[in-house]
Amino acid sequence: MTDVQNEPPEVPHERADRHDPIYDTLHEEPEFVELRRAYRAFVFPATIAFLSWYLLYVVMSNWAHDFMSHQLVGNINVALVFGLLQFVTTFLLAWVYSSYSTNRLDPLARKLDEQYITELEGRR
Repeated sequence: MTDVQNEPPEVPHERADRHDPIYDTLHEEPEFVELRRAYRAFVFPATIAFLSWYLLYVVMSNWAHDFMSHQLVGNINVALVFGLLQFVTTFLLAWVYSSYSTNRLDPLARKLDEQYITELEGRR
């Protein structure tokens, strides 16, 4: 038998207390703070804008029947256009986030990765 089998099971809160102090150091780094700030600066407004746009579609579908059923071209009405624009908005938002992440977030993350990867690998 090995010693591992004879050890008592870990209590979750005890395991949480034993963490690598490199993470505390990393959270205090200005680059990490900037990375979090830049991430939140995009994600929170984009989420609010997208959910507002979606909620507008739902509200208008429920309470603005006359407007949403207005025929634009042939059998295409405002509701259909709004519904299709939900898909367009989703893909557009994903593309904008990808571009933002590539240009703003990834360089900061790479810098932190290069700075701390050797220290983390050395501890393993």
